[in-house]
Amino acid sequence: MALVVNGTPIEVDDEGYLVSLSDWSEAVAEEIARTEQVELSEEHWAVINVIRDFYQTFEHAPAMRPFVKAVGQALGADKGKSIYLMKLFPDSPAKLAAKIAGLPKPTNCL
Repeated sequence: MALVVNGTPIEVDDEGYLVSLSDWSEAVAEEIARTEQVELSEEHWAVINVIRDFYQTFEHAPAMRPFVKAVGQALGADKGKSIYLMKLFPDSPAKLAAKIAGLPKPTNCL
């Protein structure tokens, strides 16, 4: 499968996650978000940056609990709540945020 961003095909797996993490860019994130019917705001980008930093540090995308904790530590306790993240990234925040951030699917998320 491929996602087309600015005329360039970007390879994704059958669930829409990037095959090559180096293909990620803000434009790619915008296109993935569009396919997931998410309009990215400043709040989304702040969380995307947190999850990308988490990946750089721990070399894996976080499951929900560590994701909530990382967001809370980076952005404040009011944002480190499942309810807040569900509003931004419906259904499965850790999975959807990881996908938009160009990271692999978190291993502990169904």
